[in-house]
Amino acid sequence: MALTSIGEETYSARHPLLQKNKFGGGCRSSSEEEATSKALFRVVGMTCSACAGPVEEAIKRLRGIHEAVIDVLNNQAQVLFNPNFVNLEKICETIQDAGFEASLIENEANETSIKVCRIRINGMTCSSCSSTIERVLRVTNGVQRAHVSLALEEAEVHYDGRLVGHDKLLDEIESVGFVALLISTGEDLSKIDLKIVGECVDESIKTLLEALPGVQSVEFHHGTDKIISVLYKHDVTGPRSFIRVFGGTKLKATIFSAGEEGRESQRQVELKKYYNSFLWSLVCTVPVFLTAMVFMYIPWINHLLMFKVINMLNAGEIIRCVLATPVQFFIGWRFYYGSYKALRRGSANMDVLVALGTNAAYFYSLYSVTRAATSPGFKGEDFFETSSMLITFILLGKYLEVMAKGKTSDAISKLMKLTPDTAILLTLDNEGKVTGEEEIDGRLIQKNDVIKILPGDKVASDGYVIWGRSHVDESMMTGEAKLVAKRKGDTVIGGTLNANGVLHVKVTKVGSESALAQIIRLVESAQLAKAPAQNLADTISKFFVPLVISFSLLTWLVWFFAGKLHWYSESWIPASMDRFELALQFGISVMVVACPCALGLATPTAVMVGTGVGASQGVLIKGGQALEKAHMVNCIVFDKTGTLTMGKPVVVKTKMLKNMTLGEFYELVAATEVVNSEHPLAKAIVNHAKEFRDDQENPAWPQARDFLSITGNGVKATVKGREIMVGNKDLMSQHGVNIPEDAEEMLAEAEERAQTGILVSVNRELTGVLAVSDPLKPSARAAISVLKSMNIASIMVTGDNWGTANAIAREVGIDSVMAEAKPKQKAEKVKELQAAGHVVAMVGDGINDAPALVAADVGIAIGAGTDIAIEAADIVLMKSNLEDVITAIDLSRKTFSRIRLNYVWALGYNLIGIPIAAGVLFPWTHLRLPPWFAGAAMAASSVSVVCSSLLLKNYKRPKMLDNLEICEVLVERV
Repeated sequence: MALTSIGEETYSARHPLLQKNKFGGGCRSSSEEEATSKALFRVVGMTCSACAGPVEEAIKRLRGIHEAVIDVLNNQAQVLFNPNFVNLEKICETIQDAGFEASLIENEANETSIKVCRIRINGMTCSSCSSTIERVLRVTNGVQRAHVSLALEEAEVHYDGRLVGHDKLLDEIESVGFVALLISTGEDLSKIDLKIVGECVDESIKTLLEALPGVQSVEFHHGTDKIISVLYKHDVTGPRSFIRVFGGTKLKATIFSAGEEGRESQRQVELKKYYNSFLWSLVCTVPVFLTAMVFMYIPWINHLLMFKVINMLNAGEIIRCVLATPVQFFIGWRFYYGSYKALRRGSANMDVLVALGTNAAYFYSLYSVTRAATSPGFKGEDFFETSSMLITFILLGKYLEVMAKGKTSDAISKLMKLTPDTAILLTLDNEGKVTGEEEIDGRLIQKNDVIKILPGDKVASDGYVIWGRSHVDESMMTGEAKLVAKRKGDTVIGGTLNANGVLHVKVTKVGSESALAQIIRLVESAQLAKAPAQNLADTISKFFVPLVISFSLLTWLVWFFAGKLHWYSESWIPASMDRFELALQFGISVMVVACPCALGLATPTAVMVGTGVGASQGVLIKGGQALEKAHMVNCIVFDKTGTLTMGKPVVVKTKMLKNMTLGEFYELVAATEVVNSEHPLAKAIVNHAKEFRDDQENPAWPQARDFLSITGNGVKATVKGREIMVGNKDLMSQHGVNIPEDAEEMLAEAEERAQTGILVSVNRELTGVLAVSDPLKPSARAAISVLKSMNIASIMVTGDNWGTANAIAREVGIDSVMAEAKPKQKAEKVKELQAAGHVVAMVGDGINDAPALVAADVGIAIGAGTDIAIEAADIVLMKSNLEDVITAIDLSRKTFSRIRLNYVWALGYNLIGIPIAAGVLFPWTHLRLPPWFAGAAMAASSVSVVCSSLLLKNYKRPKMLDNLEICEVLVERV
């Protein structure tokens, strides 16, 4: 799956008139030149020059427009304008008013356009932290949007490169108290990080690397002198060349990836820190707990502990004070530091609650033992076990939480492991003969390398076969467990499995350009994107901690004054406490039982697991918003060709109406259609025409002049001096071509058989009729039936004729049909359904489906479709199977059921736990929640939410879909 990439250099090369020195000649004054800007827009939905005309006219009608050139093939519009009279937003709105989706790619003042960078953030504890970072980033000048994922501990920032750089973004994050590490930038298609091992790393290394051809820049990584980032042209040089530079030095370099290795290494470091802190805390806390809660029941030990050392200060209090102090100030330092960072940025998080609660218990206990040591008659209780046990349980909870959160991103880890660790690099002579081979690290493969793939090995990188024959298992990409034959000239995808032959493959795409890397990037972006359901947690997190602190203080005051005023019996007070201490225990319990983390993790962890499970099932979901919308879908609009049908039409019948040989006839038709060969019907006609040629492999068709595509009707061109028209009845009627009765009969017969009838005229005389059949996908009818059982309405919208459309609809069981629809009409149909109250999903595969995919609440693209359709969609079906539409909707429903369950647990825990901790039930039950137990419950709530989300990993698609697959296999065999 290749994502669309549009560059001005390529665009200008194709269109010389769009280059700077070609614009507008010399008729403008110098003042006008100074006030001239150039902008490049992406325009989605254009299919032919008929679409381009209205867009160009609409733009040129605006005041201040000097020139507008529309490129239909690349779906772009380049505009030269005076910014004093018109702005980019107005131009964009004008294109949208013409019926197309428009977005700015770049303008003259911003050659690099909008950049996207990913940043790892260490130190976040709850949704209050992530919300704070988002606010800081969004108010930074030049930042368009920012998403921060608490579960992934990463941020994705879209920013204007001319206004702000990624260094500034890192500084902004660190200014509010977090550690930021750059994972990737917009230039990552040719960027690599090298980890240097050795004593001395100086500027000489930078000089050596910069001297290599193709290297654009070299810089030491932010925050360390052991990581070097190299920006380079991947078609000139690559990582293998960089590694060789270090061969003549005492240093050693290895490839380092902040995205892949960095995430896992950071998680392991964090786990180790929490584990060690927990163990040390446990070593100190166990004796504190035993001396305070257990040994009092063992007389001889209790007698030793109650021995008075100084005045009323006994041995047990000294032991607890000595052991609790390092837990409070050394092991618990992270909570003080986290609180300081939070308060410095004007917010409050879980660290603030823990620090306040443990401080209250510790310092009251310290006051108690100090009074006991200085007073001969003071009797008081210490709560050292409360503070130390609280910190111990919270550290245990954080350790389990980090461990569980790591499992939510297993899908990405599994995708990354698909490519092999090593590859066999071949050396060829000038004649292309193999002269040697060498086993290298798989990450050192460069573009244009030739690699050897043995039977049973995985393909190391994307490329094409230059020698050998084999069968390759591409199920990791397509989801279809069948072998695909490969021979010279065929493309192979990195990560797929070579079955039974030796292949020599020339590498065409490496690193982040590869198909697998783009899938990984899509999944990562999806996991970073927030679901609207997360807004609830973000809203609550703004007020949660201040409210909890206020309620905790109120709880202490109520119980304290109730005791002072004797509103409750003295029998309620435990023997070891007084009224003040009882009130203090209730206040501390309220403070530490509240858990903002569980709320913050409820949505992102479920979305992470859900999108990961979807990727493993061949369903790529582009973020939480798509996932949330999909679970509400109650109406699906299907395109016909390539969606309900196989998308591989073939010519099944030809009827000649004039005296002309089939070879001559198809030569004229193919020459006309070859320009339009991306259209499935055109491709079918051209492929059929090859059967009448001697040079079938690469036929040379006559040149077609004055080519014109009439959207929804057909094409027209001049071939060998004759006007050729290929299309439907409307096209012929518009040009005055008479349709005889026998042609009408064949068209009617074709429509009854769910075939598409195509008319061909030569010099305005009908010459032949073609019948093209595009067989239904085996599972189409059953899939529509399953959707009906899920109370989801199905509608078919197609550009094909009414007869064929109705025949297909009857065959699959769809009642509502819209035929002969142009791209704009498809989008209008979607909007009409939305206005009627439906939540609409659009399933399509072609460029002409892009406007409808964008207009729909959820756009679902068939993976085998065009790049434009895939880019416009919210969900991509890698297998191109209709049953995956059901999987996508079912998975979204299961995910959001899990999110609701997580919220019920997180909110329910706080709504029930806080009143119990405040002692609401104490007057009737005399049961209270000790602070250490409240802390343990708080830690357990976060872990339970993450574990609840992890249960989604057990997702099984609906059983009825397994039956569909069996039916599909049987039909294919028949």
